[in-house]
Amino acid sequence: MDGLRRPTEGEIEHLARLWHNAWHEAHAAHVPAALTRLRTPESFAVRMAEMLDRTRTIGDRGPPQGFCTIRDDELMHLFVAPSARGGTLASDLLLDGERRLARAGTRVAWLVCVVGNDRAARFYEKHGWTKIGLMLNHVETSDGPFALEEWRYEKFLTPNVDG
Repeated sequence: MDGLRRPTEGEIEHLARLWHNAWHEAHAAHVPAALTRLRTPESFAVRMAEMLDRTRTIGDRGPPQGFCTIRDDELMHLFVAPSARGGTLASDLLLDGERRLARAGTRVAWLVCVVGNDRAARFYEKHGWTKIGLMLNHVETSDGPFALEEWRYEKFLTPNVDG
């Protein structure tokens, strides 16, 4: 997990492009077309700028290959570029997100996974997350909240995690 760091403002555009591309690859076939239309490159850039302080990436400064964002008790976003898949980068980002949540006092973390995104579901389950069931999530869009039924996962975290 060497090189975990907070991204810089200069990396927002690259992270937003990575997020946009990965989101469309993983989600577009499984969500309503109305939501997909709202997921523009600009919308990802605005949202990335707003959550930069809760986001971590890995590697040298420059074009990050993935990121993980947390909010309250939620592991909110985890996306990795196709070129970085198959290694440990996604696992490292996930573990860092879990540690940050635990350090903030979270005992039961949660995340949502788009129904039908079986690759992500297998990844989370492999890392100890338990599918609780379906939940109605109100995802952020430029038009306001968009109601989307998603799989909810939870994981008990170990308190006082170092690192």
